[in-house]
Amino acid sequence: MKQPQPLFILEMANNHMGDVAHGRRMVREFAEITRDFPFEFAFKLQYRDLDTFIHPDYRTRMDIKFVKRFSETRLKEAEFLELKEEMVQCGFKTMCTPFDERSVDLIVKHGYDYLKIGSCSFTDWPLLERIATVDKPFIASAAGASWEDIDRVVSFFDHRQKHLILMHCVAQYPTATKDLQLNQIELMRLRYPLLRIGFSTHETPSDTDVVLVAIGKGATVFERHVALPTERYSANGYSSAPAQLRAWLTAAQKGFDLCGLAEERVAGTAEELAQLNALRRGVFARCKLEPGHRLSAEDYFLAMPSAPGQLVANQLSKYRFCTTREAIDANVPILETSLDQVDHQSNVRAILQDVKKLLKKSRITLPSSRSDLEISHHYGLERFYEHGAVMLNFINREYCKKLLVMVPNQRHPEHAHKQKEETFYVVFGDITITLDGEERSYKAGDLILVNRGVKHGFSTKHGVIFEEISSTHYTNDSYYTDSGVMHNGHRKTLLTYWMD
Repeated sequence: MKQPQPLFILEMANNHMGDVAHGRRMVREFAEITRDFPFEFAFKLQYRDLDTFIHPDYRTRMDIKFVKRFSETRLKEAEFLELKEEMVQCGFKTMCTPFDERSVDLIVKHGYDYLKIGSCSFTDWPLLERIATVDKPFIASAAGASWEDIDRVVSFFDHRQKHLILMHCVAQYPTATKDLQLNQIELMRLRYPLLRIGFSTHETPSDTDVVLVAIGKGATVFERHVALPTERYSANGYSSAPAQLRAWLTAAQKGFDLCGLAEERVAGTAEELAQLNALRRGVFARCKLEPGHRLSAEDYFLAMPSAPGQLVANQLSKYRFCTTREAIDANVPILETSLDQVDHQSNVRAILQDVKKLLKKSRITLPSSRSDLEISHHYGLERFYEHGAVMLNFINREYCKKLLVMVPNQRHPEHAHKQKEETFYVVFGDITITLDGEERSYKAGDLILVNRGVKHGFSTKHGVIFEEISSTHYTNDSYYTDSGVMHNGHRKTLLTYWMD
């Protein structure tokens, strides 16, 4: 998934001071700053229908902080529209916070791009019901809300198929460093993985470290109060002046540069890969190797420095088969051009997926303890789906218990055991077994006894899972009719950690 472009919200709130000319100048001056940064920017206002928002008996109470602030900075509808138009002209997205239902209607009428839900309104259900009827993206700050509250609000908008961005916020103005609780951003991301998570910030405007940490925690939306100090108007302790906002955005840009890609693994740089290769151990021939020889651990040793084009230790695995194309002298680098290489890791992964699907379909419960898995590929992994089987080895004492899985249309070559006696119990699917040349078909629930020395091979049409219950299993006690299988020393791939 592509990482969203960071969104920075400049909150004007009441810092227009009830002076529309001052508010318009604010928008223009902050626009000069934001043009220098590669982010998406929105400017935000707040709407309150003061004639209904404040109780009639308290409208003249200037001794009440917020009544005084809201009354002294009151704007007319036409003046709000002037501010919004200035934002649009300066290239900002527009956003507005309603604190009552009439203000929601006004936001719709004025055509804002985003609707913001303030922390004090986060669980104001009458207001949320009205907001949910609006066809706009919503951003909600969750200061002071419990997980139960946040769960309810997230569910409320999710059920109505509304796009919600959730903001960590601390409603202290300004917020002391010890109270910022930036780990909450990461917790929100884990709890709500389908939501975009942001940070509404109120720390001291001169502090640019906070935004770096918030970005590191995964926030991609940021809200910051802004103000334009003049001889007439001063800034409060949590609003950024233009120079402070530039420093804050510069820190944010550094933060995103430091964090880099968020949704995918980044490829190593050419310089980085060259440095790593210089430190990797090269593969050197321990003795002279003839053409057509398949490499094993006895054939080489590992040492540095490695030569350009040389096979290195990091390329060796039990899934990669290397065969020499030409003679290689002892003590010299084994070059990739002197080898034919086949990497069967994708083959093994596909086999495991098919086996797991069959086990799931059968509804068989496997032991909770770890079981080793053995892929038998008698004619090579590339021909596993023709000839082979997968064995889960559970117990091997004086008695032995295994579970064998074969995929549709697969065969297991004819063989016999001199020391082991076996009983097969079919638990799922169909199997055809040949015992000393006599072919019989079996289904789930059937038992088949295989005595010592009896040649037996099996095949399945639709896939089969069957238990093997036997005496002790010995690795050198399988004698195949086809001598080619007997001489294939690489017919097994063993896995321990395969369930995941």
